[in-house]
Amino acid sequence: MMDRYTLQDAKEHLQQLMVDAQKGKTVLIVSDNDLAVRLVPVETPAKSRKAGSARGLIQIAPDFDAHDSSI
Repeated sequence: MMDRYTLQDAKEHLQQLMVDAQKGKTVLIVSDNDLAVRLVPVETPAKSRKAGSARGLIQIAPDFDAHDSSI
């Protein structure tokens, strides 16, 4: 779905237009019926993983690798 807004309407409703764009709605801001801009959300890159960042958070039971005689 694509909605067009005049520059004046966009100024008055910018916060709602930003919410709509974040939800995937295409928002066009026009000037004198000529397409001026399209409002799209910014994609944030995934954070890189850091080795050892979970150190001390995970505990393994002492009998983790013990033979299970019930199998």
